[in-house]
Amino acid sequence: MNVQNAPDPETSARTGPPATYMPGFGNDFETEALEEALPQGQNSPQKCAYGLYAEQLSGTPFTAPRGQNERTWCYRIRPSVRHQSRWVKTGIPGWKTAPHVVEDVISLGQYRWDPVPVPDDELTFLTGMRTMTTAGDVNMQVGMAAHVYLATASMVDDYFYSADSELLVVPQAGRLRFHTEMGVMDVEPQEIAILPRGMVFRAEVLEGPARGFVCENYGAKFDLPSRGPIGANCLANPRDFKTPVAAFEDRETPSRITIKWCGQFHVTEIDHSPLDVVAWHGNYAPCKYDLRTFSPVGAMLFDHPDPSIFTVLTAPSGVEGTANIDFVLFRDRWTVAEHTFRPPWYHKNIMSELMGNIHGIYDAKPKGFVPGGISLHNMMLPHGPDGPAFEHASQAYLQPEKLADTMSFMFETRFPQHLTRFAAEEAPLQDDYVECWDGLEKKFDGSPGVK
Repeated sequence: MNVQNAPDPETSARTGPPATYMPGFGNDFETEALEEALPQGQNSPQKCAYGLYAEQLSGTPFTAPRGQNERTWCYRIRPSVRHQSRWVKTGIPGWKTAPHVVEDVISLGQYRWDPVPVPDDELTFLTGMRTMTTAGDVNMQVGMAAHVYLATASMVDDYFYSADSELLVVPQAGRLRFHTEMGVMDVEPQEIAILPRGMVFRAEVLEGPARGFVCENYGAKFDLPSRGPIGANCLANPRDFKTPVAAFEDRETPSRITIKWCGQFHVTEIDHSPLDVVAWHGNYAPCKYDLRTFSPVGAMLFDHPDPSIFTVLTAPSGVEGTANIDFVLFRDRWTVAEHTFRPPWYHKNIMSELMGNIHGIYDAKPKGFVPGGISLHNMMLPHGPDGPAFEHASQAYLQPEKLADTMSFMFETRFPQHLTRFAAEEAPLQDDYVECWDGLEKKFDGSPGVK
């Protein structure tokens, strides 16, 4: 258990607490914004301190195995059932949900986009959401959606939660502050945030305009991958995932909550802030992670390992070893393998791969895949290095080399990813992307060549 007191809620209501977090991923925590707000030895006492209400937020079925069971007890000013009146259907036009197959849009192909420009319009984290691809079926709780968010304005007295999914947020430009029921998190490029299913939050733009990527996970929640023969160290370590300490808003002001439920959006009006959790304990909470703490591993002599060695987080499917989603990171690292083609090799894959560039140059695509850019290589469609990257890597003198100033990621799923109309017609699609392989000419001459 890790007990921490949050800053004074009167100051945190608008500015948020300082960057104080509890380390660990999937651990059990307890944290209180007011001393003795947490009961000891009883989750739901007859009478809670400060006149609070006890309420449990469950992220898994009650009977999930002990190591997978996730829940948090919240001690709040009002039970969350008082945070809603009648729901009224609304819409967020740019946000699409699977199944979403547009009849006249072709998803079969290799695609790449320039960064989606941030308009001058006032857009919040919600209204600036633009869906690029969808996969699976939200009603069956399988699959995902990949979005770009464009934010120029903060959500003020405006709150949101998704009953459909957890949200993995990957900033690329600007800084955001997420005010959640469990506390406050600041995130910036080269960090990620995970907002669990059912968690109420609002997003504040600290530095804008802000742009980034969101992986919406409909299925089993993200977890750390098993390391297998790697052992106890490297990749992502639980201690580097930071969970916020308790902070609450006790404000009587007209507010609105938007919920995403089965792909539809509904809104309710209330007269207070719903972020009123004074104390909590449990293991179902938001967290942030600094991608610069990810320790990559690789081949020390020869051969090119599969990209799965760069998995930061995985959301399992019902098939062992086949993920609903993998979140994979390609950051700066040393390459030392000899007699080996070092960039990603050419392949077709049962998984569908959507990549985004956070910053720097990606070694397999030194031109065209720029920071903020996106690429999609759908299931069983061949892809790999462009012509210049192949020639350079084939002729290079192999010595230890530092891949520096680079950070790209991949949302990889077992399901085909279907393009939205925005991705096909409005986002800055590079129509000439497939031409990057035109320089791969026939080299076969019948001789054995390299021995």
